[in-house]
Amino acid sequence: MFVLSISSFAQSNDAQTYTKKSQGEIKVTQILKTTKDWDGNALPPYPSKNPEITILSYEIPPGIRLPMHKHLVINAGVVLQGKLTVMTKDGKQLILNPGDSIVELVNRWHYGVNYGSVPVKLIMFYAGEVGVPLAIKEKN
Repeated sequence: MFVLSISSFAQSNDAQTYTKKSQGEIKVTQILKTTKDWDGNALPPYPSKNPEITILSYEIPPGIRLPMHKHLVINAGVVLQGKLTVMTKDGKQLILNPGDSIVELVNRWHYGVNYGSVPVKLIMFYAGEVGVPLAIKEKN
């Protein structure tokens, strides 16, 4: 019953506080709601068969560049620590700071870099399909 209560809070109106005098309050704040990726492109449809949700925690050390890659599924996340720069193959750039959210590009080549002095920590949520890789690396 507790799980159902929390999920109903998450599905209700944006940024509301629920108070019950004897139990304290639960605050729900919408971080992001969109139909587009960070570059403004419409998100593809969700899979019609075998949906699969994956949540990954990343820690990217200072000075590290991720390989050029593309995601085959919709994914979104939140930066918890550090500063992450995301670059498209054609040079578009997005800089993310702690608390910033991102809806990643789908089927478009890009990479991330930690130019900062502390590790980047982020949580990413993938709405994929069983058997479909979350990302593929570009072949050199």
